[in-house]
Amino acid sequence: MPPQQSRLLVSSVAHGTLLLLLLAGAGAASPPLVGVSPHDEAYFAPQVIACRDGSGSFPKSRLNDGYCDCADGTDEPGTSACPEGKFYCTNIGDDPRLLFSSLVNDNICDCCDGSDEYESGVHCPNTCKNSHATAEVDNGVSELSVAHLDGTNVITSKHTLDIEDLIQKLRGLRMAAVIELGLVVGIFVFCFARRNTRTRRRQHILKQQIKEHVE
Repeated sequence: MPPQQSRLLVSSVAHGTLLLLLLAGAGAASPPLVGVSPHDEAYFAPQVIACRDGSGSFPKSRLNDGYCDCADGTDEPGTSACPEGKFYCTNIGDDPRLLFSSLVNDNICDCCDGSDEYESGVHCPNTCKNSHATAEVDNGVSELSVAHLDGTNVITSKHTLDIEDLIQKLRGLRMAAVIELGLVVGIFVFCFARRNTRTRRRQHILKQQIKEHVE
């Protein structure tokens, strides 16, 4: 082979190898979209992603990195770092579901496909059932519970999320009750101490008056 063709071949191989390395590096740098609904994948496509509540933004490299950058948990849909985050269970063949991200990797299988325990080491059997198929009910009557949106069958997980929201609200109310009780106790102690101080002051003044009268 002539030297010139040999150099061209080596150069082509080198460029091809460099291109493959760059593509591999780019693929490794892009975090997987764990816990993200397919409808939201486009939202997480940019290299800089905005927090949904408008509190700020974060680079794509911080998506699901285990640190909460957005107050509403936009950056951590696939981890338990943000208490306000939501994890999307795909549940292929069954109803998709939204979980509070605090349930992710907690050693309990909450998604029927086990996708919420992807790093906990717990083996979750796939218990999903095909909810799109006709379900048998009493008297052999068949029903199909499917919500239609823009001509597409969309399974809603509103009731599940409402129950979880109610639980969170009850926890918040319990915390508020504890705080209110602490305030009441503090006010009572303050009033008691103030009254005790006034009583001692009056007794001291009375003793001084009696002493002056005797002298």
